[in-house]
Amino acid sequence: MSAPTDPRAVGPRIRMMLPELSAFEARIVDYLLRSELDERLPLKQVADRAGVSEAMVVKTAKKLGFDGFRELRAALAEYKRLPAVDLHREVTPEDTAQTIVQKVFRTAIQALEETLAILDIAAFEKAADLIHAARQRDFYGLGGSAQIARDVAHKFLRIGIRAAVFDDTHMMAMSANLLGPGDLVVAFSHSGRTAGLVDAVQLAKANGAAVIAISNYDSSPLATLADVVLCSTAQGSPLTGENAAARIAQLNIMDAVFVAVAQRGYARAEENLARTMAAVQGKRR
Repeated sequence: MSAPTDPRAVGPRIRMMLPELSAFEARIVDYLLRSELDERLPLKQVADRAGVSEAMVVKTAKKLGFDGFRELRAALAEYKRLPAVDLHREVTPEDTAQTIVQKVFRTAIQALEETLAILDIAAFEKAADLIHAARQRDFYGLGGSAQIARDVAHKFLRIGIRAAVFDDTHMMAMSANLLGPGDLVVAFSHSGRTAGLVDAVQLAKANGAAVIAISNYDSSPLATLADVVLCSTAQGSPLTGENAAARIAQLNIMDAVFVAVAQRGYARAEENLARTMAAVQGKRR
């Protein structure tokens, strides 16, 4: 990974690398992300607080894509000065209802800001092309990711683009074995490491289907299988984890993909939207 040029992408790119780091490397990154940091922070202090050698700190900086500790320190200091970074706050037992609402909303806002900063526009365009052109579209997701898959499939149905949703590993395996060239899997997984889902995607890929991965980690097993990876990002907290804010970011990514796909067949999308809206109009009281 090369060092990000957009300051907003520094935190997200480092967090995305966490699963690939050793325990000592992760300890260094955790200290840097959580501490008050400026360009004067000594290398020795980081090493002492993280309980590692100075050489390990420098090695970790290079693994994260920086030339060394000074470049990492400068990039993180600039990142931490951004207004959006100050939005994220941990929920505490003493928080009032008003404070809880503020913290949850601000965490979601930060996730959206940072996801926008790391979004690969070329990958976004390719994802829209694949969805628009696919013969069969199968969406895979387990747990909370299944809810995202259903929401996205519902949006596409409104404009006449059909997708099947599979939220069971056995059903995913059956789906994958029936797919082939011209077909598409869109796999939703926060970690990108869920075994049953990754196994099904691997099978679909072997059968010639294209794969889009929606994940928080671009170096995960799922991402390495995908033709296109669209990454969300969110800071975790002890109470909500990363998933809550990441879910909002993933839904927004797919909302944008939905619009891009509709644009590729605008007249047909408009006609089908009118027809599907008319179908449910009479169901309202």
